[in-house]
Amino acid sequence: MRKRLWISVLSVMLLLAGAGGWILWQNDYDLAEERVTITGGAQPLHGVLARPTEGNGPYGLVVFVHGDGPQNATHDTFYRPIWEAMAKAGYAALSWDKPGNWLDQSMQDRADETLAAIAWAKTQPGIDPGRIGLWGASQAGWVMPKAARKSADVRFVIAVGPAINWLRQGRYDLLAGLRARNAPPEEIAAAVAKSDANLRALRESETFEQYRAAGGDVADLSPDRWAFNRRNYLSDASEDLAAVRVPVLLILGGRDIHVDSDDTEAGYRKLVTEPGRLDVKRYPDATHDVVPQDVEDSELKSTFLAIAAPRSLFAPGYLDDQRKFLTSFGRR
Repeated sequence: MRKRLWISVLSVMLLLAGAGGWILWQNDYDLAEERVTITGGAQPLHGVLARPTEGNGPYGLVVFVHGDGPQNATHDTFYRPIWEAMAKAGYAALSWDKPGNWLDQSMQDRADETLAAIAWAKTQPGIDPGRIGLWGASQAGWVMPKAARKSADVRFVIAVGPAINWLRQGRYDLLAGLRARNAPPEEIAAAVAKSDANLRALRESETFEQYRAAGGDVADLSPDRWAFNRRNYLSDASEDLAAVRVPVLLILGGRDIHVDSDDTEAGYRKLVTEPGRLDVKRYPDATHDVVPQDVEDSELKSTFLAIAAPRSLFAPGYLDDQRKFLTSFGRR
């Protein structure tokens, strides 16, 4: 009896050790990461420069532009599988923690910050200044075209789930989210009325305090978020996109309830018109984060994959398509 018990305990220990080894292996990336301080902009930026572990360089560079919300340089490790795929194409990646109160920034502020990071990166050893481009998700869709339009240093853009018009995106996000959870018509009508009242106040340049004093519903708003919305709600990428003259990889999820993928694709095809400039990749079952819908809907499945198989968290083909796009520019 005791012998069988020890065999069972030993078997469990071996399984746990094997599982631990597997997790460590899955979270070990072919990257040489270095904490860096990016200078030259409005304020120092604390970030990560992730270089390939193979080859001698100089490496191309992909500068990462975050979406909405507070973000650290690795996006809580979410970026690392993407960085590794890019490293296989001979590219380093540069990303930084959003500085200070991120709600203090306009889209132009963020574009200027991105250009300052590029200028800094060009001075770093082992980086090819002729192969620098941008990667950005969601809200970065209003930032990257500004940077690409202004700087000849930007040689390509990878746009993941971007929108074109801030107000259209906001209305789509509102309605799609309500419909996804089968909200009743009266709830949808109330949400639309609240959104319209909010927009009227923004158009009249009301402060948060004025809007609240007039009876505006501020239950899900803060003064900082209100100021951020006032600063950015008229954002539209159309003019900047029309001026972009570099290759663009547009990545869209077919089940995105935050950005209207059809509207975005139509806009990019209308505005990025030079032959060969636009490459569109759509993943029919993917969400806004380019994660399969069944994974995003299951906290258990998404947590398991994030820990045990992070490269499998994304839609099939997502990582490889980005690697192929970058490889098309050649490598040294």
